[in-house]
Amino acid sequence: MKTEGGSDAAKRRAGERAAEEVEDGSVVGLGTGSTTAAAIEAIGRAVDDGLDVRGIPTSFQSRRLALEVGIPLTTLDAVERVDLAIDGADQVVDDADAAAFGALIKGGGAAHAREKFVDATADRFVVVADPSKLTDRLERPVPIEVLPDAHTVVADRVTDLGGEPTLRNAEGKDGPVVTDNGNLVLDCEFGAIDDPETLATRLSSVPGVVEHGIFVDLADATYVGTDDGVEERRY
Repeated sequence: MKTEGGSDAAKRRAGERAAEEVEDGSVVGLGTGSTTAAAIEAIGRAVDDGLDVRGIPTSFQSRRLALEVGIPLTTLDAVERVDLAIDGADQVVDDADAAAFGALIKGGGAAHAREKFVDATADRFVVVADPSKLTDRLERPVPIEVLPDAHTVVADRVTDLGGEPTLRNAEGKDGPVVTDNGNLVLDCEFGAIDDPETLATRLSSVPGVVEHGIFVDLADATYVGTDDGVEERRY
């Protein structure tokens, strides 16, 4: 359930600004999505100019693009640290007075499980977004990656928590979306989420949940691409 909106120029500006944060000799987590793709392409151009960097992709999509643009790749268990992670979001809380300022919903591309452990491992995690992703509070359906045998049980538990789960169906083929990890995705409607931290904790405790798309207290900054430039939020 990808988020539509935002101009290509705005996405490119955000991605290119984040790519400027990549330092020589660093290990970089490479997120998934159209805005992050702009960052990956910019890093690839820097590699052509001599930048020494290794990337850790979070999906088949980001791995393929990184290889296309010439970024050397590695894995999380082969490095001592991840210096920087760059990733997009489906929604970002942009109310500086809110306790959830900087909280995210991710998972429109069904890559949020790998994205979360790479983003959480990084010394610094920056989000790239366009203005259509900004919101006063999270309200999009929360993607939950679940073990295939557990999807009905998890759906029942989500309902008990006040959510409305829907199994995500694939486009172009019969059947559900299958993640890079071989699991299924439930898109769970909770309405406006006033306390994402509590909901995140409750979802994480449900047996059969591999990972959910609420990211709380993980982002260090967001670069928002606009038609005129890039705005920065720090948390």
